[in-house]
This record gives sequence, C-alpha cells and structure tokens, in this order.
Amino acid sequence: MPASFGCSKPAESAEVSAQKALENPAPTPYNSEDFIEESSLTSDGEDPIAAASEYTPGKNYDSELSVPTYVTNIDDTWFIVDCYHNRVIYSDSLETPLNEWNIMTSDATRPHTIASDGKVYMIDDTDNNRILIFEKVDGKFIHTQSFYDIGIRPHYTVYDEATDTFYVWSSMTGELFCFRTDSSTGRVYLTDKRRIDSLDGIYIRSFSVIDGDIYLVSGVSEEGAEATILQCDLATFEVKQIYAVPDELAGMVQITKIQDFYYISVSTDKTGNQDVATIVRTKSLDDLAAGEYEDIYSKYFIGGGTPYYISSVGDTYFLTEHRLKDHSVWSFKVEDNEIADVQPIF
Repeated sequence: MPASFGCSKPAESAEVSAQKALENPAPTPYNSEDFIEESSLTSDGEDPIAAASEYTPGKNYDSELSVPTYVTNIDDTWFIVDCYHNRVIYSDSLETPLNEWNIMTSDATRPHTIASDGKVYMIDDTDNNRILIFEKVDGKFIHTQSFYDIGIRPHYTVYDEATDTFYVWSSMTGELFCFRTDSSTGRVYLTDKRRIDSLDGIYIRSFSVIDGDIYLVSGVSEEGAEATILQCDLATFEVKQIYAVPDELAGMVQITKIQDFYYISVSTDKTGNQDVATIVRTKSLDDLAAGEYEDIYSKYFIGGGTPYYISSVGDTYFLTEHRLKDHSVWSFKVEDNEIADVQPIF
C-alpha cells in the first residue's frame, strides 16, 4: 500500500493561466432554456437539507472488491465503483480498509463510472438503464435526481469541463446522452442525444474525449461486426476517421492518451474470448491493424486478468481489473513515456 496519493498539480503562472483562458474560454453557464428532458426529483430531492439531517451513511460491509470498474478522486474524496457489489463507496484516504469506507449508494445494479461537475455527482446505473444524480449536503451524498430509459446499459459517464457537459454512453445502442446542470438551481437536464445508427447492437464499453474529438472503442456483436475505432466530432458526432482493429483486440474497454501513446485496455477478442484480455499501447491508432503495438499487460502488471478502465488523479493513474484475486486496483505513473511505480492497491 503506498503511503499517500496527492491530488494537486503544479501551479501555473498567472501569464500561462491567462493565455489558456484566452485560448479556451469557459462555456456559458447553463440556465435550462433549451432541453429535451428535465431530471426527475427523488423524494429526498424535494428537500435535500431535511433528507441529510435524517441520513447517516452506512459503512461498506465487504473487505474485498467485486469487479471494481472505476477509481477517482473528487473534491479530496476517493470513490470506487464496485460494480458487482452494486454500490459506489467513498473515503478520504485510499489507505482506509475497505470495510471502513462509506457507501454512497447501493441503489444501482452493475454501475460502472462516476463523474462530477463540482455541483452534482452522476452515476450510471447500468442494468437499470438509469442515471443517478447526487448532491453533497452537509457532508453527505444525497440522491436527489434521476433519469430513466437512458438507452440500454449506460456504461460510461464523463464530465467534460470544456463544454460543461456530462456525456453518458449507452453501450448497446450507439447513443450518446448529453446532460448539463443549471448553474443556479443544481437541476440537471438532458440537452442533446446523439446517435450512430451503425453501432446499434454492438457492445461498446466506453469513449474518450481527446483533443476535442470523441473516440469510440471497438466492440463486439453476435453478428461479428467488423472491429473499428471511430473518431468523431464531439459537437456533431459526425465520423471523422475510422481505424481498423485486429480481431484479437476487438473487444476493447477503453482508450487513454498518456503522453505520446494511446493506452488501450482489451477485454475480449472478436469471438468474446476473455482469455486474451490485455493492455496494449501505440503511438498511432493507424498502426493497430498492422499489429504495430506494444503489449504491456504482463510486462508491468501480473497479467492473466481482465483490465478495465484507467483513470487519473494528479500524476497517478489507476487501473481496475477483474478475474485476479487481490489485484483488482493498481496505481502507476508514466515518466517520459515509461511506466513506473506500479503498485497493487486492493
């Protein structure tokens, strides 16, 4: 267990911060003028302060994780999405024993990720096709809002600061749901829904926003659809480029850009065989089809499991995986494109 994990980044000079602000102006705060759907308030959402006064968070009652999928730190609080335990847990320290973490929610079935815009916290309730929204009231996380019928198995949620938007991916329908939070009320609204018809029925586990574009990993289907990565315009969802993918990497989990490399976690091949699960990296997605990539899973990690999502907190990356006992969460760093300081956390 590492001694500590810092969340801070090196301070920028005033000149650098000002230049970045000019190049990337902040989006206009959302004021709920145009939307497709308004969130449904829960009973606690009707009076969050009263709900918080009557609520005491429960302690996690498991000393091990069961298929964790995501680790992050939001506002100095650590969160783990413990997918097969159907809960999200949190703590102020990664060193806290798991059975002393608090339960944020156990009202989700196979959740996968959590994201926040600083006002609300959004969790994809995958097997219930829902989105759960929490607000922090008097230090407690209160489930105040929900959205229903969010495609089929919403599987990945990201908050993008540049567009002030939550993006939620429906893993089986090729749909991207866009949500924004009213800056004055904290109410969340579905503001857009984008779709790629050709992806309907293909199991695609995630997307990544990289340099203003959205990248959709390759997926698998019963029909054996051709494996490709799609690079799309984030604003229009129009396909800008298609990258061919070899069959052995077809069932991708996630693409993460770290320094000069694209890191890709893979769950299965085209046939759904999980025994080939791995992590590869390449400097160009165009090189994948020719087999020009580096397999790093067994080199830096134990190998033999199923690597899943990679997240970052400060200069540290976190990898979740399953099928390996006692190695379900790893941390690592990347220094000059070299992987370093690899440690099993849980």
